[in-house]
Amino acid sequence: MNISKSEMKTLLKSQQGELNVVLMYQGLSNVVKDTKDAEIFRKLAAEEGHHAAVFHGLTKQNLKPKKTLSVFMPILYRIIGKKKLYPLIIKGEYDAAKNYAPIAKKFPEIESVKNDEKRHGDIVAGLL
Repeated sequence: MNISKSEMKTLLKSQQGELNVVLMYQGLSNVVKDTKDAEIFRKLAAEEGHHAAVFHGLTKQNLKPKKTLSVFMPILYRIIGKKKLYPLIIKGEYDAAKNYAPIAKKFPEIESVKNDEKRHGDIVAGLL
């Protein structure tokens, strides 16, 4: 399959984002007070890892996760708490779903990732 330069840029950015969020959810699972939240964040981390693998299948590039979110979000959790932090996570998941919609038209394997992101937003919303 032919992947244009701009599509590759989008795919790599998406892959990087998924990798970063794996660490973010793992980091949050270690600091949240609610054990149910921690359990869910561990599951979401695993699913985000699968998403990164889907993008890797297209890009064939090995990327390293950036630790920024995994450091920043647990600190933010301690400062502002779940009622203010979770809506930011929810927005991030819904935004990812929106961002994946156009590229999923050309790459059908991204459709399930897009749907998962929407579901992740709903799951985190359910924790509030």
